[in-house]
Amino acid sequence: MSKVDPPKGRFYVLSPDMGAPGRGHGVELDNGDEIPWPTYMSEPPEMGGLASLRVVPKLRFDSQVGDMPLDLQGGFNGYWLVSQPLKDVMENIDAEGFAFAKCTFQLEDGSEGEPHYLCEVRRILDAIDENASSVKILDGYQNGKYYSLSGGAKLSFKAAEVADAHVFMNIHSGSRIYCDRVLRNALVEHGFGTVTNPRGVWIEDAADY
Repeated sequence: MSKVDPPKGRFYVLSPDMGAPGRGHGVELDNGDEIPWPTYMSEPPEMGGLASLRVVPKLRFDSQVGDMPLDLQGGFNGYWLVSQPLKDVMENIDAEGFAFAKCTFQLEDGSEGEPHYLCEVRRILDAIDENASSVKILDGYQNGKYYSLSGGAKLSFKAAEVADAHVFMNIHSGSRIYCDRVLRNALVEHGFGTVTNPRGVWIEDAADY
């Protein structure tokens, strides 16, 4: 008997929009060497993450490097950089799932830019249902295996493990972040992740990635 595809419209892969037009952002993290690695990259995990941050992250905009940041940008020592409006939506839907650290943001004229935050998802689950999913499983990784979405995947999740979480990482998925329909809908309703103007937010159905 062939495997039944997971139902669509339940869980999504949430990520920065890597195909956004323009030069990319021109934001530099000046004190990146003082920022701990995210929880999922730290060993032991409790030694990393924004909970162990002891400095204020210092951002600086350089127009020669790129444009002003979108509402969601990746690549800041393993963290996301998010705007105040995006933080507000995330925090309203799942305050326990996210951690934020407010940054200073110096513009080229020396003034302070709009509020921006380093962001990490601090909920890490073992939630992917291998038996109900179609996904490439690679062995020999830090946590024993890795779910690779390269070439496509159809992911199903364990309802009991996810419970009422609206956002989470999976212990065998590296930096990939998943959200449920509640968070996805809230983002779209506030203008994030739309087809016409994603504002840096990319949302794909995990059941047909």
